[in-house]
Amino acid sequence: MSLSGAHRTAFRREATREGRVFLIRDEKGMPAPAGDDGRRTVPFWSKPTRAGRVVDQVAAYRGFEVVAVDVDEWLDGWLPRLEKDGMLVGVNWSGTRATGFDLTPGQVRQWFADERALEEGETATART
Repeated sequence: MSLSGAHRTAFRREATREGRVFLIRDEKGMPAPAGDDGRRTVPFWSKPTRAGRVVDQVAAYRGFEVVAVDVDEWLDGWLPRLEKDGMLVGVNWSGTRATGFDLTPGQVRQWFADERALEEGETATART
């Protein structure tokens, strides 16, 4: 598995466990850099330390603050707005260039739906 793939897997697991996701912002708002295809991506992290490392390592993000968002608010409010605006979701970007996986909001919502279904199935199995 690539490093980006590992970060993607960790995002899903950690955000579910933490119940929060983290973004970075400054007085101008959140970063949303354009990719090679012109689509903009808003990055999110599954732990505040991951987001903080990017703020420390990436010159363009120095001075940004790390902000927590409840995962349910993010899934039900943020992701539909990002989808409506045609934006992508960056998950656990890392390194001095802040790179990683960019996914559609629909793909990310499906991850969490799959995770919840799995948890509910495990709970039901444990009760029987």
